Amino acid sequence: MTHRYLDRVYLREPVPAGSYLAALPAVRALGDREHPLKIPAPVTFLVGENGTGKSTLLEAVAVACGFNAEGGTRNFSFSTRETHSPLYRYLTVGRTAYPRDGFFLRAESFYNVATNIDEMDEEPGPGGRVIDSYGGVSLHRQSHGESFLSLVEHRFGGQGLYLLDEPEAALSPARLMTLLVHIRHLVGQDSQFLIATHSPILMAYPGACIYQLSEAGITQVDYRDTEHYWLTRRFLEAPEQMMELLFRGEE
Repeated sequence: MTHRYLDRVYLREPVPAGSYLAALPAVRALGDREHPLKIPAPVTFLVGENGTGKSTLLEAVAVACGFNAEGGTRNFSFSTRETHSPLYRYLTVGRTAYPRDGFFLRAESFYNVATNIDEMDEEPGPGGRVIDSYGGVSLHRQSHGESFLSLVEHRFGGQGLYLLDEPEAALSPARLMTLLVHIRHLVGQDSQFLIATHSPILMAYPGACIYQLSEAGITQVDYRDTEHYWLTRRFLEAPEQMMELLFRGEE
């Protein structure tokens, strides 16, 4: 890829000290225009424990890029409940080019996206049914995992910016590997991904940039240095020993 649709993120003004956002490690670690968080690769992962702010940061980037806070394309404008954070108001996203396509996928509100598509198709416009761009079958008539992959396979058209929030929530290990193949194909079509995840399978994507969010801030790490990798490996190599350690003192 000769350019990036998203190449840096920074705070153009400080988040108010009294805001809950100011306590999130991801927000505290964001720099200003002179010291931005750089997005150097076609695939970038935000990883870290719950509560570090990775999903909040991803959501803010999505809204700052013009996506609906609950997910979808830039053409989606539905809102079932105003729960997204105001972080996007303080955020600037730097770009070297604008994508032809794009989508913000968040596991927790994907049901609402599927419902909105069905509602729009109750009275199809002159351009035909919306669902035809998603494989032709209502996303509600598929399993959660099937609908996720149908979205990626049929709706993601390449030359796009795709923001994914914990896509592993609906996918088995085998389906995660299928998703990796789709990501590889789309990157080959000049696409870029920013993904918040807990999945060590997804994090293994070749050449990806991995940012680990923690109380210490935001640090770029190698795949095998992530807590997700070494903890999962240790568990799989000796599950009985890990269970003994976990349950010690419970009896």
